Amino acid sequence: MTLSASPSRDRDSGAAQPSRRFDCVIFDCDGVLVDSEPIVNRVLNQMLNELGIAISLEDSTALFLGRAVREELDTIERMRGAPLPENWLSHWLARRNAVLEAEVEAVPHVRDAIAAIAATGMPLCVASGADRVKVKLQLKRTGLLELFQHDADGQQREHVFSATEVERSKPAPDVYLLAARTMGVEPSRCAVVEDSPAGITAGVAAGMTVFGYAARNDAAMLREAGAQTIFTDMRQLPELVA
Repeated sequence: MTLSASPSRDRDSGAAQPSRRFDCVIFDCDGVLVDSEPIVNRVLNQMLNELGIAISLEDSTALFLGRAVREELDTIERMRGAPLPENWLSHWLARRNAVLEAEVEAVPHVRDAIAAIAATGMPLCVASGADRVKVKLQLKRTGLLELFQHDADGQQREHVFSATEVERSKPAPDVYLLAARTMGVEPSRCAVVEDSPAGITAGVAAGMTVFGYAARNDAAMLREAGAQTIFTDMRQLPELVA
């Protein structure tokens, strides 16, 4: 796939100027900004087995990758064959957050990639299918939150969107459409950086161009979900979205 920008003509000078392909780059959080998915999948697998659901880490990861657990409670109850304990969801959230607070790290090279893209004047934001508490916790822990707290012109304004603000989480497009609307850009002019089939499905449904980050997940799976371009190293990203 050719990723070169097409030239445009400056109205005053008549000189050809490069035009950018996108007006905003939207990052997923888990697996794209922070290396949280192995941690979350491990804790979820432990808690599923504690419920009496005999499932391997590989199988539970494949089933729940990129999906909000709070929206999969019916699935878990069907797997268990019985209702969940009344406080199971709150217990899950507390246990998950405690482990993330202790262990989560930024994805390799993502800070430099974000800085390089921001230096071009490109607006940036985060749009996660997770709850806002988790998203903010992880971004603060890794020191990435500050990179999404200013407009492209330097004005202070936080650009972090989560499933907490929308009716449906990924694979529905709601959080991506909210991000585009709030950032004041057309969905078709947005680049999405995703690493899961559910997230890619959401980005495609929103009418955005999706870049699949395949450092951990299967590239063919991401392409099948609709990612137009696959990459495996965050150092590649600034050139891809230029």
